[in-house]
Amino acid sequence: MEKELDRSTYVLQEDESAGAVKIADDVVAMIAGIAAAEVEGVATMAGNATNELMSMVGVKSLKKGVKVEVINKEVSVDLGLIMEYGYNIPATSRQVQEKVKNAIENMTGLTVSNVNIKIAGVNMQKDR
Repeated sequence: MEKELDRSTYVLQEDESAGAVKIADDVVAMIAGIAAAEVEGVATMAGNATNELMSMVGVKSLKKGVKVEVINKEVSVDLGLIMEYGYNIPATSRQVQEKVKNAIENMTGLTVSNVNIKIAGVNMQKDR
């Protein structure tokens, strides 16, 4: 099982009688990505070329456009977003920051120090 967890993991809870609870940074990134995508006005997460290529060959990434760094149980989140046309970018970004912070803190017990947002584009298409 240790070989399977090659990625960065963090101890959330440790108890001598019950064992340890660990979380992978990819899971924290997924929580952030899902929370951000739930905010009205966010079209999609903006990923890099590798994420785009992986999604084309059938690998779905719930952490696309998300980078997390966990140091001493404190999380820093960087998000790349594509916004829907017509939404107020600063107000929507504040909603994303709050939702991501609350989701990570409530689900993991880690403290979120900051949620940085980069607007990578605006979706101009109408789906209606």
